[in-house]
Amino acid sequence: MLFNKLPDDLFLPLSGTNRHIYQTVMLALADLFFDEDLIDPFIPKDLVRSTIEEAVVRLGVRSWEPEEGDDNEEGGDGPRSAAEYANRIYRRLVQTGWLEEEQRIYRTFVLLSPSISHLLRSLVSIARLEKRSYGGAVLNVLSSLEAAIKDPAGRGITLSEAAQTAADFSAHLTDMLLGLRELKLSLAETSHAQEIVRRFFDRFVENILVSDYKTLKTKNNPFRFRRQILALLRELQFDTLRLDQLAGHYQMQFEVGEEEAEAMVHRHINRIIRIFDSVDQRLATIDDFRYRLEKRVADTVRYMDKTTPGMAARLSRVIGEIARMPDDRIPRLDTLDEVGFFSPASVRSPIRRRVEAKPRVIQQQVIDPRVLELRALFKEYKERREVTPDRIGAYLERNLGERAELEAQGFRIETVEDYICFSYVRHLASLGKKGKSTAQRYSIRFRDRYVNVADMVECRDFVIQRKL
Repeated sequence: MLFNKLPDDLFLPLSGTNRHIYQTVMLALADLFFDEDLIDPFIPKDLVRSTIEEAVVRLGVRSWEPEEGDDNEEGGDGPRSAAEYANRIYRRLVQTGWLEEEQRIYRTFVLLSPSISHLLRSLVSIARLEKRSYGGAVLNVLSSLEAAIKDPAGRGITLSEAAQTAADFSAHLTDMLLGLRELKLSLAETSHAQEIVRRFFDRFVENILVSDYKTLKTKNNPFRFRRQILALLRELQFDTLRLDQLAGHYQMQFEVGEEEAEAMVHRHINRIIRIFDSVDQRLATIDDFRYRLEKRVADTVRYMDKTTPGMAARLSRVIGEIARMPDDRIPRLDTLDEVGFFSPASVRSPIRRRVEAKPRVIQQQVIDPRVLELRALFKEYKERREVTPDRIGAYLERNLGERAELEAQGFRIETVEDYICFSYVRHLASLGKKGKSTAQRYSIRFRDRYVNVADMVECRDFVIQRKL
C-alpha cells in the first residue's frame, strides 16, 4: 500500500506555510537528481546544499514562517542569510524523508529512494504541465502491437507495453476533459470580462487547446490509425497460434502460471479494444465542453465594449419605474422569441454549433471476381435463350445444306439453341416484322401425322422448302 512505501511526514513541507519555498527547492533538486548525464545517483552533500542555496537566492526569499523544530535552533530566530535558509531546508527534507544520507568514509552523499524518486517525477510533471503527444501515444500502441504480432514468442511483452500506453492515453483524455470543466467553472465564478479573456488564453489556448485538442483537429489526426489497431487486435483474438505464443512469452517474462499468463494476454487485448472503441464518444464529450467554453468567452468579448458609463443606474431606474406601474399597463409576455426586454435584439439566440464535414476517402470499388464470373454466366444464358430471326435462318440453312427441301425428321437437335430454333421453324410467321425477310425465303406445308424428331420432340410432320 501507499503508506508502507512513503514516510508519514513526507508531505509536511508541502503543506506548511513555507510550501512555496520548498516547491522551488524541490524543482531544482529534481533537475539535479534526474540529470541525464548523471552516472552515480549518490550526490555529494555539498552539491545538494549549494543547489538549495542557489534556488533560495533565485527565488528571493525575504520571509520565513516558523516551523516545528525551529525553536531549538539559533534561539528561535528566522534565517538571516541564504546559507541558513539552505541549512534549514536541507535538514527539513532529510527529517521528513525526501532526502537520505549515506556516509562513505569521510564524505556524506545524498540520494532518493525509488518511491520518493517516482513521486518527485510525478509532481514535477504536474507542476510543469508537460504536453502530451497524441500522435506519439497512438503510434507507440500501433508499433508495439505490430511487434508483438510479428514475433509473439520473442517480443510478446510489447503487448503489455501497448496496453499500458493505451491506459495512460485514456487517462490523459479524462484529464483533458476535467481540465476543461475546471476552467469552465473558474470562468463562471469570474465577473470581470478582462479576467475571463486572460484566463481563457492563458489556460485553454496555451495549455489545453494547443497541446491537446488542436492535435485532434489537424489533417494528420493520430486517430487515423485507430481502425488499423482495432483490426489487428480483432484478428489476434481468433489467432490461437499467436495467442499461445504470447501466453508462453508472458509466462516466461512475468514468471506466472499458464492460465494466469493467458488471462493477462486477453485482458491486455480487451483493454486496448475498449479504449479505442470509445474514443469517438469521449471526443464528442470533450467537443461539447469546448463549445460551451468558447461560447461563453465569445459572448464576453461581444458585450465587453458595449457597456457605457451609467448603464447600471439607468437600468435600475427603468426597473424601478416598471415596478411602480399598475399591473394592467404591463403587457404579458408568453414568449421571448419575438419580443425583447429593451430592444428587438436583446434576446439573442445561441450560436449554432458548426458541424464539420467528415473527410471521406473515395476509393475505387473492386468487384469480386466471382461476381464477374456469375454475371458472365447470366449473360451467356440470356444469349442462348434469346431468339432472333438471323439465328433461326442460320439453323435452317445448316440443316438444309444443298437440299431444296427437308422433312421434320431430317432436322438435327444437338443443343439447347437447336431446340429453341426448331420450335420456331414451324412458326416463322409469328416472328413479326423482324422475321419477315426470313419467313419469305421459305415455305412450309404440314402433314396429317406426328413424328419424333431426334428423340427429343414429338410434333406434327412438315416439309419446309427453300424458295428460289
